[in-house]
Amino acid sequence: MSKRIVVADDEAHILHVVSMKLRNAGYEVQTAEDGEEALELCLADPPAMLITDYQMPYMTGLELCNALRQSEKTKNIPA
Repeated sequence: MSKRIVVADDEAHILHVVSMKLRNAGYEVQTAEDGEEALELCLADPPAMLITDYQMPYMTGLELCNALRQSEKTKNIPA
């Protein structure tokens, strides 16, 4: 299983802190500043997990999770 986690949040300081904590715990982290960017990352290479903010521009965290559940490739990503 991959140790890569996608973190999506539109606030840079939250992305920084969460990413730093996860990297210190040994995970590879990719970040996205909105739901659409996170969706692209997850569809291109499904991560082990997604951590997402609820309220983001372009696509909310809930819309992101719903979109991921629609794809066979990403429907089992824990979010």
